[in-house]
Amino acid sequence: MAETFHIPVMVSEVLHFLNVVCSGLYVDCTLGGGGHSQAILEKGGRVIGIDRDPDAVAYSQARLAKYRDRFQAHIARFSGIDEITRENAGSIDGILLDLGVSSRMIDDPSRGFSYMSDGPLLMNMGVNSEVTAFDVVNTKSKEEPSAIFKKFGEEHKSKRIAHSIVKFRSSHPIKTTRELADIIEKSIGGSMPQKSKARIFQALRIYVNDEINELEKVLRGAVSVLKSGGRLCVISYHSLEDRIVKQFMKEQADPCICPPDLPVCRCGKVPTMKIITKKVVRAKQQEIAYNSRSRSALLRAAEKIAGL
Repeated sequence: MAETFHIPVMVSEVLHFLNVVCSGLYVDCTLGGGGHSQAILEKGGRVIGIDRDPDAVAYSQARLAKYRDRFQAHIARFSGIDEITRENAGSIDGILLDLGVSSRMIDDPSRGFSYMSDGPLLMNMGVNSEVTAFDVVNTKSKEEPSAIFKKFGEEHKSKRIAHSIVKFRSSHPIKTTRELADIIEKSIGGSMPQKSKARIFQALRIYVNDEINELEKVLRGAVSVLKSGGRLCVISYHSLEDRIVKQFMKEQADPCICPPDLPVCRCGKVPTMKIITKKVVRAKQQEIAYNSRSRSALLRAAEKIAGL
């Protein structure tokens, strides 16, 4: 049953870097199908799960029903971690973020996340979202989609693709994922169309769900609610997310932000975390063999400095 929703990535590594202990309290900010949460619960931990997708929360609650005394789940954006964990602030042993979009969402054509199947241009991770991918490609000026594709997809042919989109929609709206995928492919010819499709769909998904702002907010919130010695573990799947996580952890661990030409530190900065993954951690080949999604997974972890 569990694997029909989502196969959790790097479970043993997550348990290790979170330093999961019996009766410890952990926040799974990306609950999904509950795979990581189940592993923590099996080790005797307590879990607060968060997911903006009601289907994911309902699924995990049913899957983890036998742990109901140690598990609770919230339908919410993880940027609200401060409010969700208000009663437990300062006593949380670990926080997990498994970023990106679940396999179940990608594989469901009705959600509109994948260029591999035909479906409506939606890409909303949760309900009641104000913006859809349809809105972005059909209502914004040519410059706006181009900027979105460049910033969030790192697509070097963003202007050409945006021009093709505007030209196509002048005759009728772009309604489906297949229509958009065809436009992308035709606009760039035979030059690696699959990679460009993946980048454009990634960019739209990130923009529609405000993923970068969400990530920056939850990282800041995580530091404030972790206990002294508590750990933050983040799995990202592309360089844009990973750079944000890497830079955040570096800033939190850096004891000085003075200009390099100053002979003596005057900023008075106090580091809040220490990095415990000196370099990014990747999935082992054995895992990649049965779960291809883990191939692009990048794990980083940090620990809140004792005494804070």
